[in-house]
Amino acid sequence: MNPWRWLTTPDPDPGFTPRKLLKLFVRVLLFALLASLLSAAVRAAGLGKYLDTWWGTLLFVLVLYVPLARFLTVDTFVPRRLAQQRGSAGRTGTGRSTLTSAERRKERNRYAGVRKGPPRGSGGRR
Repeated sequence: MNPWRWLTTPDPDPGFTPRKLLKLFVRVLLFALLASLLSAAVRAAGLGKYLDTWWGTLLFVLVLYVPLARFLTVDTFVPRRLAQQRGSAGRTGTGRSTLTSAERRKERNRYAGVRKGPPRGSGGRR
C-alpha cells in the first residue's frame, strides 16, 4: 500500500489500536518536521523578527495548523457510516436491509434538522 494512502485512510476499528497509534505517531512526526522546516525557511528569508511576535506566531499557527488539523485527526473520529460498513451486519446477501421499522425511521430522521415550532393555539403556558 502507498505510504501516503496508509497515513490518510481512516481505520474504522474501535479504540486506539497499535496500528492507529503508529499512524498517529508518524503523522505527528511529519507535522513537526514540516513545522520546523517552514519556521526555518521563514527565518532564513529574514522574517524571523515578525515570527517572534504574538501576531506572527498566530499567523504561522493559522496557516499551518488549521489546514493540517484534518490530517492529524483522521483516525480519531471515525464516521458512523464507516464503522457500520466494516461490520456489515445490517446487510444480507441480496443487499436488502434487515433493520426494523423503528431503526429505519430513526436513521431517516437522524439528519432532518427540523426543530419543533412554538406551541399552537394559546401561545404557551398558562
